[in-house]
Amino acid sequence: MFRWIVVCILVSTTIRVDAAPKPTKEWWKDSFIYQIYPRSFMDSNGDGVGDLNGITSKLQHLIDLNVSAIWLSPIFESPMVDFGYDVSNFTKIDPIFGTMSDFTNLTATAKALGLKVLLDFVPNHTSNKHPWFLKSVKKIKPYDDYYIWMDGKLVNGTSEPPNNWLSVFGGSAWEFNEERNQYYLHQFAAGQPDLNYRSAAVNTEMEKILTFWLDQGVDGFRIDAINFMFEDPRYLDEPRKSNAGVDEDDYEGLVHIYTKDLTDTFTILKSWRKLIDTHGKKAPKGEPKIILTEAYTRMSEITKYYEAGSDVPMNFMFIDPLNRYSSTMEFKRNIDAWMNLVPKGHVANWVVDNHDNPRVGSRYGVRRSDELSMLSAVLPGIGIIYYGDEIGMLDRNMTWNETVDPAGCNLGPEKYHLKSRDPVRTPFQWDNSTNAGFSTANKTWLPVHENYKTLNLAAQKAEPVSHYSLFKKLVALKKMPIMKTGSMEVILVGENVLGVVRRLPDIPPVVLLINFSETTVVVDARTWMNIPEQLTVYASSVGSNIPSEVTMDTTEINLPGAASVILSGP
Repeated sequence: MFRWIVVCILVSTTIRVDAAPKPTKEWWKDSFIYQIYPRSFMDSNGDGVGDLNGITSKLQHLIDLNVSAIWLSPIFESPMVDFGYDVSNFTKIDPIFGTMSDFTNLTATAKALGLKVLLDFVPNHTSNKHPWFLKSVKKIKPYDDYYIWMDGKLVNGTSEPPNNWLSVFGGSAWEFNEERNQYYLHQFAAGQPDLNYRSAAVNTEMEKILTFWLDQGVDGFRIDAINFMFEDPRYLDEPRKSNAGVDEDDYEGLVHIYTKDLTDTFTILKSWRKLIDTHGKKAPKGEPKIILTEAYTRMSEITKYYEAGSDVPMNFMFIDPLNRYSSTMEFKRNIDAWMNLVPKGHVANWVVDNHDNPRVGSRYGVRRSDELSMLSAVLPGIGIIYYGDEIGMLDRNMTWNETVDPAGCNLGPEKYHLKSRDPVRTPFQWDNSTNAGFSTANKTWLPVHENYKTLNLAAQKAEPVSHYSLFKKLVALKKMPIMKTGSMEVILVGENVLGVVRRLPDIPPVVLLINFSETTVVVDARTWMNIPEQLTVYASSVGSNIPSEVTMDTTEINLPGAASVILSGP
């Protein structure tokens, strides 16, 4: 017995969540935010592409889930080189999604239902069709330095790019423009030239855009690729990774010390935080607006985003890099590390999936499809899910002819599947009718997953046990007082089971157990986790065959392979 007690101490960490929080208007704390990829959510006009009216028509689904907010991937005017992340007008709705009137109707309907609306803000770059860029090409002031232009370097009498910087989508990050006779920087597609934030006029323009959408009543922004906004003005070559194991022109082959994570970023973020807060105070209810920031970066950088004004520096520990945190020890170590870096007064967040990475069921296996949603419900802070997570949608493998994502297309027919994000962007599966109920079109912008006949929302609503019914329970759980103020422990329960315990005095704890192995394990959770000998099953992952509302003897829990279960009081 003594040996077991010592082990428990070594592998358990207790973190106290604010025990007596002051009343706050920050609606996002202990909530779920739901990301919608508009092209794939619901098509209202039969053109094969999702749109704003389609989203409005399905808001009741979000209300039924009881999520707190929807975040819309870009809906702005765009040539769609990168499907909306190449913006040609930041204050106009692209016709493929509808009109400003449609957007106003969407936000008004959402607010009437108690649902917040967040927009994607894409500050790093514009489309090369944006009027600013067209004027910059012609050196019309002040637009001449709105972008990053450089002369090429002569090598054996031939002009080559200024340095070795690479695009995230592969190949050189520099594109030659014959009219201006210079290269421009694009850290993503060639159709997405990087803005120059060393020009004060650029930031002034972006502040006008933020104000415009705040005036339209949006509740906050998710800021895309924020850590790409500044580059080292010396424009030095970036060092190559040793033994990277990738092609010479692959982005992962360089150490990005001059093109990412520069400290100037935080100065700009602070100015945006001030602008957004000032606008919020003028609103009728003075309700604060939320800022989410996307930066795939080192944990050491995350605290700086909190300090500069991000409410939600997005936590990608579950999805980046893929499968890195596939063991119990790795999950525990990184959950603890994240919780320890969150500054006092701020909250953690847990990203389950997004539009850039394989879905959880495809990353970890179908039987683990619910695992991360369950973790994000039990862990303190905000859960961020991606459309389709609530029904366990999976990636659909695409042929080369079906591929449209530039990240995949740039690699060609032999390697496109290594980087294409199309598999995670397929239409939402509403029912078993044509195109899964997403569209009446003969052809949708991406093919619907073939499994839609059985994996769809309507079917799951009719079943007592489903991903959908489980997720509704998780949202309800996250709103409980124990989730807001209870202490939290992450515990290794033997070799293959990860445990999380939330506690408040005088009430039964909430306990999550996740089996990381593929075979059944028997655990004495009572001893390992210091919990009551009997607890009730609140919820379990689909396929675990663990029924809800049954009482379990916690001294001998049979946990099937890849299963997860949440226990609580009666």
